[in-house]
Amino acid sequence: MPSEGRCWETLQALRSCDKGRLCYDRDWLLRGEDVLQECMSLPKLSSYSGWVVDHVLPHIQKNAPPSETSASSVSTSALDQPSSVPRSPLRNPAYSPVSSATSNGTKDKHESPHTEPVVLQSPRGMKVEGCIRMYELVHRMKGAEGLRQWQEEQEKKVRALSEMASEQLKRFDERKELKHHKEFQDLREVMEKSSREALGQQEKLKAEHRHRAKILNLKLREAEQQRLKQEEQERLRKEEGQARLRGLYALQEEVLHLSQQLDASDQHRDLLQVDLSAFRTRGNQLCSLVSGIIRATSENGFPTVEDQAAAEGALQEMRDLLSNLHQEIRRACEEKRRRDEEEARIKQQESQMQQRPEAHKELPVPNQGPGAKPNEDLQMKVQDSTMQWYQQLQEASSRCVLAFEGLSNSKDSQAKKIKMDLQKAATIPVSQISTIAGSKLKEIFDKIHSLLSGKPVQSGGRSVSVTLNPQGLDFVQYKLAEKFVKQGEEEVASHHEAAFPIAVVASGIWELHPRVGALILAHLHKKCPYSVPFYPAFKEGMALEDYQRMLGYQVKDSKVEQQDNFLKRMSGMIRLYAAIIQLRWPYGNRQETHPHGLNHGWRWLAQILNMEPLSDVTATLLFDFLEVCGNALMKQYQVQFWKMILLIKEDYFPRIEAITSSGQMGSFIRLKQFLEKCLQHREVPVPKGFLTASFWRS
Repeated sequence: MPSEGRCWETLQALRSCDKGRLCYDRDWLLRGEDVLQECMSLPKLSSYSGWVVDHVLPHIQKNAPPSETSASSVSTSALDQPSSVPRSPLRNPAYSPVSSATSNGTKDKHESPHTEPVVLQSPRGMKVEGCIRMYELVHRMKGAEGLRQWQEEQEKKVRALSEMASEQLKRFDERKELKHHKEFQDLREVMEKSSREALGQQEKLKAEHRHRAKILNLKLREAEQQRLKQEEQERLRKEEGQARLRGLYALQEEVLHLSQQLDASDQHRDLLQVDLSAFRTRGNQLCSLVSGIIRATSENGFPTVEDQAAAEGALQEMRDLLSNLHQEIRRACEEKRRRDEEEARIKQQESQMQQRPEAHKELPVPNQGPGAKPNEDLQMKVQDSTMQWYQQLQEASSRCVLAFEGLSNSKDSQAKKIKMDLQKAATIPVSQISTIAGSKLKEIFDKIHSLLSGKPVQSGGRSVSVTLNPQGLDFVQYKLAEKFVKQGEEEVASHHEAAFPIAVVASGIWELHPRVGALILAHLHKKCPYSVPFYPAFKEGMALEDYQRMLGYQVKDSKVEQQDNFLKRMSGMIRLYAAIIQLRWPYGNRQETHPHGLNHGWRWLAQILNMEPLSDVTATLLFDFLEVCGNALMKQYQVQFWKMILLIKEDYFPRIEAITSSGQMGSFIRLKQFLEKCLQHREVPVPKGFLTASFWRS
């Protein structure tokens, strides 16, 4: 056992010394050296001996039986007996474990170029070497087999990947080809669809063309029928116009004949000592009126029904005038006879007094000689025809109120909402009328016309139409007419220029919707009776406030408005009326006559001059009326107009001045100065704010 410990110590020492690093070349056969020479040489210690000693032998010794241990000790001791072996150079130091541990490319400084290997004489060493060789061979075989298997696996993987790549390439080509087929199919379908749509559009256009051609043919036939109808209507209108013209000539002839009878009454002036100049003056006015109507109709074509009615009214007035003249002559004759009898009685009494000087003489009656004039009062009542017209308009207004009474008094929330929307749609556009631009005015007119025509309009962000309620149209017409008159009462009263844009819209609506015009007149006559002209009479038993309201005053809490405010409102409404009768909507039908033209203005002027003037009112209204439409009346009636102006100056001014107090002379002086200026220049100026052609282009 002691020898065994020395053996391991020896091996450990050999491993740690330079001599333990012996070279054992395993590949000597590969280099082709002589095998026999190797066999003849003494065995050498392998370079792996140290590894075997450290790793293999300890495990064998632990597992070996004692008998083997003794034997190994003997053999190991034998290993410790070196044999004389000649020194040989170290052939391959790279295979040494120690040299591998220092494989940085430099030789150990303790290693000499020639090492003396230890000679092995024991079979144990050969066995170990053989085991090592066998282990290396097995290891190489296992490595080669593993390498071969790895290569096979890699080849299989490469083949599988190649096949998979080939399949994927095929699938890619197939998908690409499928995509191309689908794109081609889609393109072909799109082309076919486009072709079908084009054919359908072409057929549709052909159908529309045939439909339009059919409509055009119908329109052409309708236009031809309309033309023939218009020609027939024009022929009938001319025939009726000629008949009315012949009637006017007959009326004028009769009026002139009656005028001659009036002139023949001058022979009674000195005889009866009465002044009949008023009858002659009025007769001349009526003759001039009929002559003006005939002159106007000769310039404008044929007379209208209104012209014929005006001429018939003048003829009837002339007849009444002649009848009144005859009554006046009879009354004067009776008066003269009574005076003659009175004078005879007085003379008889004087003769009796002379016979009885002691009796007291009686005083004579007041002298009514040639210088005395009877009271020449004008009428305070309007003509019967005008009064009938006034009453008809008020009745029409009352019927309209009754027509929408259900909508006005409805408790239903939906009906109330409809009523409010309709009222806003009717009144707001009228409030927006101004003198800014004609294009804005046209938009307002179109909106009002669309509302009255039953078309939906936008108001307050909602669509409104009179068709929403059966009574909607009556309600809108009434409220619209009321708003127009209220604009004259408020807006025109404050800004006189506003009368013209409001009037031109009202005139255009009046022309297209005559009922609105009739309601405008009804509201105007009710708020301003002087526009009729009509002076309401105080009836017995009537309350004073009611009578003041009939005269046009506003009465609130038993307080009557101031006279200045009253005259301002009346002035605004008369100015609006004077603007309406002379203006027409520029985009309307010029072939139609004005629904309420200048002839009504001439009638108003003539009738108000036939009535007794009212203090402060008549002068104000005459000035406003003549300032607004005097220029238009001058162009229309020419000489007859100036005769009317002279009549106002010479005959009517004294009557106005006679009833006007010193504190109310302002309106009278303003009227007098205006007419004197017009007579001086023989021209009535164009009113301020009159709508010119430039206004409609703006």
